[in-house]
Amino acid sequence: METRDVAARLARVHERVADACATAGRDAHDVRVLLAAKTMDAAAVRAALLADAAARAAGSGTAPVLLGENRVQELVATAPDLTDLVPEWHVIGPLQSNKINAALRWACAVQSVADDALALRLSQRVRDRTAPLDVWVQVNVSGEPTKHGTSPAEAPDLAVRVAALPGLRLAGFMTVGARSDDERVVRAGYARLRSVRDAVLASGAPGTADAQGLSMGMSGDLEAAVAEGATVVRVGTAVFGARPAPR
Repeated sequence: METRDVAARLARVHERVADACATAGRDAHDVRVLLAAKTMDAAAVRAALLADAAARAAGSGTAPVLLGENRVQELVATAPDLTDLVPEWHVIGPLQSNKINAALRWACAVQSVADDALALRLSQRVRDRTAPLDVWVQVNVSGEPTKHGTSPAEAPDLAVRVAALPGLRLAGFMTVGARSDDERVVRAGYARLRSVRDAVLASGAPGTADAQGLSMGMSGDLEAAVAEGATVVRVGTAVFGARPAPR
């Protein structure tokens, strides 16, 4: 995969974000791009990071991209080859307790906290660190059984409990949008996540003041997510193209 191809695709993603922000009356600097690296090898991810760095050096004004992995085994396989570029890795898929240590060797954030058990285990593993671990509560806004996440009704209470755990910083909320061609359905789900976030912030509960983030929207629907307040959009195929088979 050539860097110039990735650079053009990444630039287009940033243009889409900027256009969506302009339409919504938002500042484009309030939305960060997370590259979902799943199934991509280190060379492809490196090309994206180099393209991002070159664009910023040329004055693009965009924030550095984030990197996300769905599977810990892929994170462990890819991250060691990219340490010279100092990427910010997020876990964006379900995290099994027996893989927490491996994940935390590389990741600075876990966006897929959907129950107390995982939150407690993360807290136990990181409480001796100097800096807290950023965690995001994942919410299943569509109710689709194939999607990971707690329900919108249960999410506020879970978030308050997570925020109170030592070693963790509640950074926001994450969701995967509804599988629908109807933009109104997709946007309604994203609006629901925003409502969850707003309710938690309004609660004033200890540790919730930093929970501003909304990680929602992917390559096909990032405009709908930005319109509803996304602060992070997770894109993969829009930058990397068609994915190879899982490693």
